[in-house]
Amino acid sequence: MQLQPTDALLVIDVQNDFMPGGALAIPDGDAIVPLINTLAQKFDHVILTQDWHPTQHISFASTHSAKNPFDVIEAPYGPQTLWPEHVLQHTEGAAFHPALHIPHAELILRKGFRRHIDSYSAFLENDHHTPTGLAGYLRERNLQRLFLCGLAYDFCVRYSAIDGHTLGFETIVVEDATRPVNLPISGLLPTTVAETDAALAIASIPRIQSAAIPTASRTH
Repeated sequence: MQLQPTDALLVIDVQNDFMPGGALAIPDGDAIVPLINTLAQKFDHVILTQDWHPTQHISFASTHSAKNPFDVIEAPYGPQTLWPEHVLQHTEGAAFHPALHIPHAELILRKGFRRHIDSYSAFLENDHHTPTGLAGYLRERNLQRLFLCGLAYDFCVRYSAIDGHTLGFETIVVEDATRPVNLPISGLLPTTVAETDAALAIASIPRIQSAAIPTASRTH
């Protein structure tokens, strides 16, 4: 695999609240930060996403009476998992992990800032219709192939990869540079990780290890 000038690394939601000890801690979430820093040095183009929720966001269990974190409600746009309050705007929990060091990142895209709709994907809100603007940005920059890493594998990374693929970009998940929430689900698939593995396979989205990406000298 050779990197091209039209490639970009998309770093999803590497924020304090998703780290061990955070409001919505993802097990081992902090372990990927050094790897992402190393990975980013291989890319000329890096984009960061940042979950950015207002108070009383629709995805917070506390917004809904008699609901608990990880319950699922039927929102106007479809099923919505409820979470503990997390990544509140202008809080330390919403800040990037302090060890994340990608000074050449070209864009920070905030998502999830509309109170009445959640946004897992870097491309579309959870209604799968309202755009974040990322697709237009990538097209104007002629960035065509995206390598995705960050948090969480089975939610924001998953939906970003699938939506990017659907919108015409080549998307690849760097699996060892992600970590999952890994929630139990009903049905044939036992967890959200198994569901994600299956969804990526159906979409023919590759999952690779970071070692498959060669070290290259960045042009800046």
